[in-house]
Amino acid sequence: MTPQSSFMIAATVRVGQLENLRALLASMNKIPGHADSDNGLISFRKFDRLHFARFVIIEAKTAQEIKEFGVTPRAWPPTLAFLGDIDGDIQPFLVELVEHAESGLKKIFSHCEGFSEEDQNLLQWMKAHNINANVDYVNWIGRTVRQIREEAALHRSLSTCLQRIADDVGRENVLVLRQKLLSYVEMEKYEGRLTLSPPEPTPTEWKVRNLLHKIGVPLIILLLSPLLLVIAPFFALRLRMLERSDPELFIRPDREHLTELTVQEDWDVSNQYSVFGDVKPGLFRLLTFKFILLLTDYFARHLYNRGFLARIKTIHFARWVFMDNNHRIFFASNYDGSHESYMDDFINKVGWGLNLTFSNAAGYPTTRWIIKEGAQREHAFKYTQRRHQIPTDTWYKAYPGLTAVDLARNSRIRQGVEIRQSNDAELREWLSLI
Repeated sequence: MTPQSSFMIAATVRVGQLENLRALLASMNKIPGHADSDNGLISFRKFDRLHFARFVIIEAKTAQEIKEFGVTPRAWPPTLAFLGDIDGDIQPFLVELVEHAESGLKKIFSHCEGFSEEDQNLLQWMKAHNINANVDYVNWIGRTVRQIREEAALHRSLSTCLQRIADDVGRENVLVLRQKLLSYVEMEKYEGRLTLSPPEPTPTEWKVRNLLHKIGVPLIILLLSPLLLVIAPFFALRLRMLERSDPELFIRPDREHLTELTVQEDWDVSNQYSVFGDVKPGLFRLLTFKFILLLTDYFARHLYNRGFLARIKTIHFARWVFMDNNHRIFFASNYDGSHESYMDDFINKVGWGLNLTFSNAAGYPTTRWIIKEGAQREHAFKYTQRRHQIPTDTWYKAYPGLTAVDLARNSRIRQGVEIRQSNDAELREWLSLI
């Protein structure tokens, strides 16, 4: 199994270069916000381990909201972020980026402070400016870009021939149907029109790290449990005091901002989402936020890693990243369906989870005991998430037209090719997937 990882290279945009950078990033697109996979700056299609990528200029357009907490807004210069989700380790992938896209990346990063297009070591600069995520969610750990593409091709091929074979042998003769489909697959593989690559061995280092994390986090919490039990009443009292005093910011996003966002959406079955905002002031809020994200990262790694996050099955990748010395938080995701359905899914299915992970961010609807209200106040929640959403300048998806549900179905089809079904009911179920 090849595990996934992520990168986020961030740097401040030079004064006076913001509009030039926007124009350069826009030149990579074939439609608003969506990259041409073979554009002249970065030919994304050359990177067969890259699932998703985006360039986004992070601006603190909601920075004034922190004033409602009695805090002076911190200065935040526009910052370029280049982020992506990949198969395997980040270090060899950064080397690939330099090999295949050095010129284009240098043109882009030359608009950033501390970068010289002429004499800069691009690889070292990217490593120095990479920010690790506090939480990385992967829909299905181990499912690679190669596997996704091969299984999609298998599904298309089987769908094409199934009707013809069914006409010859009849739909009720499921055993013969399966045998003929398997013979067809073997012939397609022999002719080189289909490939079903076996999974690569799981890296030993990753297995060790993952096991230590799986055991270590609960063990540390268990060891600290006496202290946590003593603190719990004081924590609950302080939390409720802050919740009662939090300002309520019921502000509609302006029409121009909404237009800038929506023009980029619904060109494919999947969309991108980027949000940026302030963490509520005070050490209590920050430590609570960090602890919640620590738990979120744990469950994302070890529990919600096979096609769903709680009850949500539409997210491919997501991440939470603290920035600006822990004063601000950045969230990014790649999801299926419309923005409205994405928000409704969370509100209706895991509103408590939204409250846990975002209630310590400024502008979020006020909560009660950290899991109640908040996102359940639908209009206030939808206003605040749109206000804090920032447009993505260019976005790439390696397998357009395929949803996370499609990927799961295609994997089940492949399993049915490689593993014999035990009875006719299972066989019929497999055939219904094609």
